[in-house]
This record gives sequence, C-alpha cells and structure tokens, in this order.
Amino acid sequence: MNKTPSRRGFLTIAGAGLLMGTPALAQVAAPARVRNISSFSAQNWQPYFSSLRNGVILVDTVSRALHFWSEDESIYKLYPTSVPQSEEMTRRGRTSIVRKVIGPTWRPTPSMLRRNPDLPRVVPPGPENPLGTHALYLSWQYFRIHGTQDERKIGRRSSSGCIGLYNRHIAELYGLTKVGTQVVLI
Repeated sequence: MNKTPSRRGFLTIAGAGLLMGTPALAQVAAPARVRNISSFSAQNWQPYFSSLRNGVILVDTVSRALHFWSEDESIYKLYPTSVPQSEEMTRRGRTSIVRKVIGPTWRPTPSMLRRNPDLPRVVPPGPENPLGTHALYLSWQYFRIHGTQDERKIGRRSSSGCIGLYNRHIAELYGLTKVGTQVVLI
C-alpha cells in the first residue's frame, strides 16, 4: 500500500494539523521541497527568549521559516525563507537587529570574492540588487535578513549566508521591527 498521500490529501492533512496545532504532519511524507512542514505551524517563543522586549525573530533554518512576535504579543507573523547553501555558511545563535535600510547597497563579502573574483564590487539599490528592497542588518558581520529579487530562492538552500524573504514580506517585517529586535537562528 502506498503511504504517500496525494497532493490534495497532503494539503488536507497539513491544513488539519495547522488548525489543530498538532504534530500530525510529521507522520506524512512531505514533498522533497518542503522539509519539516510541521515546523511551519506557530512556534512558541518561550523556549528561545526570556522576554519579548523589542520584539523577537526566530529563524528555523531546517524548516526555512522566520517567526516574528511583537513585544506585546499582539502580532505574530510567519514567513518562508531562503537559507544558506551549506552548513558551513549557516550561522546559528543569538544576535539582534543593529541597522535597518530601505534600498540597501550590496557589496560582496571577502569570502564571496574569493569564490568568485568576477563579482561586481558594488550593486546599488534596484532590480539587480541581491538584497532586494529592504535589509535588516544583524550584529554578526556580513549577515542580514533581506529581500530577494529572485523569488525562486525562497524555500531553498540558496543564499551565501543570509536569510532571504520575498520583497513583500521583508517590507512588512521591516515595518514591524526596530533596532534592538532580538534574533535567534536555530
């Protein structure tokens, strides 16, 4: 007997699991592109933060999801993300937003230039900019939560180290966060 549900069956089970907040999805064989889909349901912030001071962001690099809670718990958002291409490029731990930029300028990091010396040294804001329309700079050097012009990257291991969001999602998150927002990557 085939235990892999049809797409419709998968979506029915997924919807039921999300509505009930149960881990039932872990029992379903998820398509290869969607890993650990049960993690896409609302997470609880308490295991990762001692308070919601300044709001909090939890990035789950396995499920490729970003969770945001406002300081007063009135707002919870969940966004699909792109994550670093490899484990070597993946950073985990605690950080915070130290700067916010609309229309960021992109510059390749030294390690990017070592891998590809032909990269442009600067890409100004605009449709060719890999940082998309908005960027949240973290206390870790060269690490950002930012938009992307290439929406095919979302849901994949495709970045050179940062966390990428659809431009419409980073614009919304940009408006919800402030300098000092706590960030944890797991």
